[in-house]
Amino acid sequence: MTKWKAVIIGFILAVIVKSFFAQYEFIGLLFVGFITGYIAHDGALSGLWNAAVAGALGTIVCAILFVLVATLGGSLFGIFGGLTGFTLSGITSITIVLGYLIYYSIVMGITGALGGIIASKK
Repeated sequence: MTKWKAVIIGFILAVIVKSFFAQYEFIGLLFVGFITGYIAHDGALSGLWNAAVAGALGTIVCAILFVLVATLGGSLFGIFGGLTGFTLSGITSITIVLGYLIYYSIVMGITGALGGIIASKK
């Protein structure tokens, strides 16, 4: 059921949207979900599934990038200052990451289903 080509393309596009077009994140995720569902080419359920998986993977990669930036960046003592700051806000960060995981999956999944419907009609 999972079309890995569609998922990988969608996940790369989701990371690009989150990293470079954060102001237009919602609209970008709508487009990325649609593209992922269209590439899946097997109907609404397949488009929804593949876009949701791509959104989840994109969220996980963006969270890892956030951890690396928070850990390695911007402190006088290098790795220790960033690590202390990230550890203190750990519970809040996990809640935010889970929220984004659900948000990306839902937004991309809905438009992925639409893309899957349009692709299956051709």
